[in-house]
Amino acid sequence: MTKRNMAVGSVLGLGLLVSGITLAQGPAHNVSPGRHPNLAAAQRLTANAYEKISAAQAANEFDMQGHAAHAKQLLDQANQELKAAAEAANRH
Repeated sequence: MTKRNMAVGSVLGLGLLVSGITLAQGPAHNVSPGRHPNLAAAQRLTANAYEKISAAQAANEFDMQGHAAHAKQLLDQANQELKAAAEAANRH
């Protein structure tokens, strides 16, 4: 293996490690169920889906060609949009 290949592999590995640590946290539960019960319920569902995907990744011992990781990113994005929706509702 050349030094260039080793460097590229190291950078890619570090990137995967950092993204894995970031994604391992999962979606936040930061919408008030008292003020926005439906949005809070949707947040719980995104967190549940995230956990199921993590379990599937562990059971299959691989990332399913990046599709599972991408699905988790989209769930995190949906979760952030739910928080933004709650904040928008609070302003009106």
